[in-house]
Amino acid sequence: MASQNGNSKPEDENTLYYQLADKLRRLVQSGAFVPGEKLPSIRRLSEEHRVSLNTAKSALALLEDWRVIEVRPQSGHYVRRPPEELPKLSTTNPNGEACVIQTNIPTRMNAAIGSGAQPTLGAAVQSTQLMPLQVLNRSYQKVMRELPDACFGYDGVPGHETLRKSIAKRGTEAGYVVSPDEIVITSGAKEAVYLSIKCVAPPGSIVAIESPAYYALLEVLQSLGLKAVEVACDPETGIQLDHLDHVLGKYEIAACAIVSNFSNPTGSLMPEENKKRLVEILNRYQVPLVEDDVYGDLSFRSPRPRAVKAFDTEGRVLYCGSFSKTLSPGLRLGWSIPGRYIQQFQLMKLVVNQCTSVAPQLVAAEILETGAYDRHLRKVRAQFAEQMDDALRAVRNCFPAGVRASRPLGGHVLWIEMPRHVDAMQMYHTLSDEGIQFAPGPIFSPSGAFRNYIRINTGFPWSPVLHRQVERMGDYIRRGA
Repeated sequence: MASQNGNSKPEDENTLYYQLADKLRRLVQSGAFVPGEKLPSIRRLSEEHRVSLNTAKSALALLEDWRVIEVRPQSGHYVRRPPEELPKLSTTNPNGEACVIQTNIPTRMNAAIGSGAQPTLGAAVQSTQLMPLQVLNRSYQKVMRELPDACFGYDGVPGHETLRKSIAKRGTEAGYVVSPDEIVITSGAKEAVYLSIKCVAPPGSIVAIESPAYYALLEVLQSLGLKAVEVACDPETGIQLDHLDHVLGKYEIAACAIVSNFSNPTGSLMPEENKKRLVEILNRYQVPLVEDDVYGDLSFRSPRPRAVKAFDTEGRVLYCGSFSKTLSPGLRLGWSIPGRYIQQFQLMKLVVNQCTSVAPQLVAAEILETGAYDRHLRKVRAQFAEQMDDALRAVRNCFPAGVRASRPLGGHVLWIEMPRHVDAMQMYHTLSDEGIQFAPGPIFSPSGAFRNYIRINTGFPWSPVLHRQVERMGDYIRRGA
């Protein structure tokens, strides 16, 4: 059975206790049991669900491992209360001026990405403990044994048809319906985003982006010789459409680029009505949208949120996805659905990277087709939700009063506003010398804004090491230097 220190072994989903635990977890998620409510006793669960006392006991133990419930001595099992919320962040207020991008990510920030083996609050990576390593190993062995010629040969520019078919089937969960021929496999989401923007934004043109925006997007825009205009964002609902409409009327915008579900760094989630209106606004100005949806499958709630692509009526949404956040970044697998721009996209793909490695494509297809992907998601979604709660609890307990934080409903990044006098870059340079990593706010803005903001990664099971790092960060903020 799983253990709370994060060193867990896979549960057998065919066992009665797992099925009972999963059923009870879904009841909690649906609101049938609310935080603080007492669950039925072991004997009552045994009688109601017609299972043995040991099965009921094991199911409750598993729910405790999942951090869904807690035991109160001499009282019973209760649904865990989420951590007390920190004050909410306010909507960002960029100046709305187009600017040349000057990213200056210190080398040691990029070097700190690591392998996922060592816990970090810095790079937005997940622990290898949250990757289905056994499933990946078995799938690799199978495809290497059964399809050796395919694994070590070239592939066409669009990618292997088997994987494109599997991705097309899964598209319905994100709300869009496409054929395999509309999908192009890439070497990760960053390549998909790079090629998408290169297709629609010539050098010197302006791209509308979220404020704050993922720093890797800023690096892409800079490498392509593009300018950016920052659009106001709400930390809960994402890009502010009235401000975007104003920007589109003020400038000749070549493209808009966003992370629609659980944005990095804020963790914001666009409501469906906003996604639909976003498409309507962009269609009115005939501006393409590059949608990065790498975190969509890591929703803490079921079903996963729909993509903006689901509302695309004119083929102007270039959708980008990836398996890096769900299966493994080492697969280097992403994909794009470029819509009306597919011919340009395939040409750019041919020039930049003739084909994506075949073996990982076949492995991913195998995992999707056997149902292993969905089984894995059910497990890690609960784990990521637990880790987010642990991080929020630590920030609330260790940081001084007045600190504000996002409250994401998916993904694994947390956006934090510190007092105005605290300089995030100076804080980074001081604490990184002590081995403490995090992402300072200014790297998420082409204008160097968010100097008193930081992003921390919640992709690792909480541990004493991470807690001590948060304590040290809180001490630094409290001292104001």
